[in-house]
Amino acid sequence: MEAKKDNSGRITDWRSYERVLLPSIKDLHRLDVYEENGGYQALRKVLVSDDWTPAKVTDEVKASGLRGRGGAGFPTGLKWSFMPPVDPEVPRFICCNGDESEPGTFKDRQLLEYNPHSLFEGILLACYAISAGTAFLYIRGEFADWITHIEVELAKLYEKGYAGKNIMGSDFSVEIVIHKGAGAYICGEESSLMNSLEGERAYPRVKPPFPAQKGVWGYPTTINNVETLAAIPTILNKGGDWFASVGAERHPGPVLYGVSGHVNRPGVYEYPTGILITDLIYKVAGGIRNGKKLKAIVPGGSSTPILRADMIEGVRMDAESLKEAGSMMGTAGMLVMDEDTDIVGFLRRITHFYHHESCGQCTPCREGTGWLEDIVSRLERGEGHYRDLDLLTDLCTQMEGRTVCALADAAAWPVRYTVERFRDEFEARCRPSLVPAGISI
Repeated sequence: MEAKKDNSGRITDWRSYERVLLPSIKDLHRLDVYEENGGYQALRKVLVSDDWTPAKVTDEVKASGLRGRGGAGFPTGLKWSFMPPVDPEVPRFICCNGDESEPGTFKDRQLLEYNPHSLFEGILLACYAISAGTAFLYIRGEFADWITHIEVELAKLYEKGYAGKNIMGSDFSVEIVIHKGAGAYICGEESSLMNSLEGERAYPRVKPPFPAQKGVWGYPTTINNVETLAAIPTILNKGGDWFASVGAERHPGPVLYGVSGHVNRPGVYEYPTGILITDLIYKVAGGIRNGKKLKAIVPGGSSTPILRADMIEGVRMDAESLKEAGSMMGTAGMLVMDEDTDIVGFLRRITHFYHHESCGQCTPCREGTGWLEDIVSRLERGEGHYRDLDLLTDLCTQMEGRTVCALADAAAWPVRYTVERFRDEFEARCRPSLVPAGISI
């Protein structure tokens, strides 16, 4: 069934949309099945045709409007174009970020399990576009089963001549190296990932210089998310214009929504960007379990600002719509909370995570995340004071934008917006201050 288009020719109807990242094809993870269903045709087309120069591949990705699916949403083709001119004496690298550790985010591992060859083909196409000779696939170490799974398929790729030297008989060669992460959330930050690859402590780097100028071992490097690279074969097969016509105009393409929490059908769903949040919850995910009412959602992983149930009417899952609503798309990992959710307890668990995962390099993050957890924990126990709510906001202000990477921001935003949007629940846990009126502290 062909997907329905709206009056402007865009593919926005999620009911008729046909999946391309996670299609319903049995054993698609196997190389032979992937080939039978059009796999590696995009790579072959690029390598055998003189028309498909690296610049043309990059231009096609730019035309698609693909934005990074790792959380930041930066235009992928534009990022590729930041690489410096090719110098035969200077190595160039691709790093694929599979260190999926954000609470509420679990869509990349679905690709690793069910469609790993779309990722491998995307990596090879990206290497061709930026003239990289080596690709590092950095995967979260806890994904042990998935790592073993894709190592088997990568070996088949080498046996078939789709990776390694002179791919498909061309003069194009790429080595793909799988690297197991060591279990730190901070390694999902691109410069920490590079330090980890080099065997150094995973501290974020000061920018500039950016990875395209000075990346892994000081050489030009491009870093993309798993889902981002897995979309490249579809763009080359169907065309950038097709991809750009799917979903929201300013944030186009299919996206993997990871829906978890108090819904009847949690899971990973592939639909166009721009789907209504209410459709995603009540029609795709089957509504709130046990007939409860919706209380709040976190739309894009734990670092994105929380939205109350009365804030989501008419809001769509794309960057612009969510920004207007007061949140962000992030990784499209939606946390759904029903009316019985203890919001203070929820926030305490979030603050514990970021306190535990702070690398400790920057004082505002190292100290601030600890204070956030301590204060929210005190409030959860009913031992806090009203002044603690303003202290939390002040702490967030001291953390945001004052560190080498964005982990401090990721820790501060949930606190700032959860306290702001559910202040009554936090005030209900406070006891009167023992400080006399008029005394500042």
